[in-house]
Amino acid sequence: GPEHTYILFANQSRKGVIALPQHDKKNVHIVYTNIPNKLLHMSIVFFGLPCLDRWLLKKLKGVVDGIDYFFSPNLGFCALSRGCKQILTLHDMSFKIYTECLTQKRRLWHTVLRPKAQAKRATKIIVPSDTTKRDVAREFGVSLEKITTIYPGISSWCLAGVQDFTAVRNYYALPEKYIFFLGTIEPRKNIIQIIEAYKESQLHKKGYSLLIAGKLGWKSKKIIEYMQKTSGVVYLGYIPEEHKKALYTLASVFVYPSMYEGFGFPVVEAMACGVPVITSNRSSLPEVVSSSAYLVNPTIRQDLTDAMLRILSSESLRRYYIQKGKVRAEQYSWSLAAKKFLSLLD
Repeated sequence: GPEHTYILFANQSRKGVIALPQHDKKNVHIVYTNIPNKLLHMSIVFFGLPCLDRWLLKKLKGVVDGIDYFFSPNLGFCALSRGCKQILTLHDMSFKIYTECLTQKRRLWHTVLRPKAQAKRATKIIVPSDTTKRDVAREFGVSLEKITTIYPGISSWCLAGVQDFTAVRNYYALPEKYIFFLGTIEPRKNIIQIIEAYKESQLHKKGYSLLIAGKLGWKSKKIIEYMQKTSGVVYLGYIPEEHKKALYTLASVFVYPSMYEGFGFPVVEAMACGVPVITSNRSSLPEVVSSSAYLVNPTIRQDLTDAMLRILSSESLRRYYIQKGKVRAEQYSWSLAAKKFLSLLD
């Protein structure tokens, strides 16, 4: 969008420059401030100051006459002058729909953030799926016309061609055959159900391991303990982005029976990497995968067990979901997302 001027704003109290991509765009300006975030947040909550759009204009010293839109890529503490329009991104509504999956600290955080008031104040709201669009409208009482679905794109590493994965295979000592899960280790991801289905399937007797990867989330201790006492289950920990393609591609099947997702990046990444996907028939996941993944009821263990057994016992079924998944994943493009975003700027 060369007809627009963009201001990238970042604040942190720690010394050093915040890492942002290098660019040579004359219509892009960067503003760094170094106020302690807690102090800035408290000032916004209790006094409604500073108005961030006016504050940025002062920092820019006449580079632009005014800020037409303030784009918030996530919920955050934000105070704006009345004349400044806001585009707010809401990635999902788990903090409202699945409150039992939040710590007391996170519940308090969202109370102080006042997300409903932010949604009401925003000029336009962006969501990553039509499911989330309906959730936002229902939970916050805002009109559907105010909300725009913009599907996110997949990362460039997903689209890279044939690669040698030997180094990654050796690094994790990957078995020849494995079932794979990647996501935050927390109850909402339904990981214990995966482990139970794996045990019930007896697939470990056929040489299949269950590899679980992702950063630790809330209530992860019980899940980790359950992994450790189940034969054939291995926890790989947090996975750096450069290792993800290998872990997806080398898997026999990817399982993701999450209870709730605003979009569900891992299922799209897995499809793009050419691995058949089993996922939930809940929230946004059926919308995201369409008919390109095997859908199960995440609350019924037998559904997940049967799905794993069917896909792993039928090469034709595996090929079917691999091919369908690759085609579906190609629809998620950051270029398309950017064009749709720019169309909101009237």
